[in-house]
Amino acid sequence: MAGRADVNRRRILGVALAELLRDPDASMEQIARAAGVVRRTVYGHFPSRDALIAALVDDAAVAVGAARAAALESPDDPEDAAEALARAVLAMWEIADGYRLLISLAQRSVTVEGILRRLEPVRREGEALLQRGLDSGRFTSPLPAAALAYVHEQVLFGLMQAVNDGLLEPGEAGRSAAVTVLAAAGVPAAEADRLVTRLRRAMDPGHSPLR
Repeated sequence: MAGRADVNRRRILGVALAELLRDPDASMEQIARAAGVVRRTVYGHFPSRDALIAALVDDAAVAVGAARAAALESPDDPEDAAEALARAVLAMWEIADGYRLLISLAQRSVTVEGILRRLEPVRREGEALLQRGLDSGRFTSPLPAAALAYVHEQVLFGLMQAVNDGLLEPGEAGRSAAVTVLAAAGVPAAEADRLVTRLRRAMDPGHSPLR
């Protein structure tokens, strides 16, 4: 019975994400109808619309963390902190991009503090990588690693909002995110751009980088 309940919950979450990205004002009744269940079933898993959105934000945070870990646990795990950081950002952006409209929506119902709390494990891992780069001299910043990790997090949020507002092309955003984060860590912009371009080609040989 628990297994079936979990399947229903996952299905509702998947449908809810699609519906909310299509219509940020989608009601619980709309979501239930799209999921092929009665509204009571949705409320049985999520007592409110805010609770449903909070669960989606939880999923997003887990997915972003998993993408980051996968990017850094490959057999050719880079020793260069700048390359590792660029790989992590490119991998996280691939996931975060699918949730960027949700982040704007979540800020109406889930507190910013709540979003930051959910991302704390990712931030802590990023802090460790930044410290490694600062210790080796690969990164230079007047900020300690913990503060720089917050700066990087806000850069990514800002770029997601820029895409949402039509100020940045979605196809360009991943490269921009990685280059901007590297530059904020003290890597010269031209070098950061070359590194990210090379990594994107290696990660996706069929990709033709935007200029």
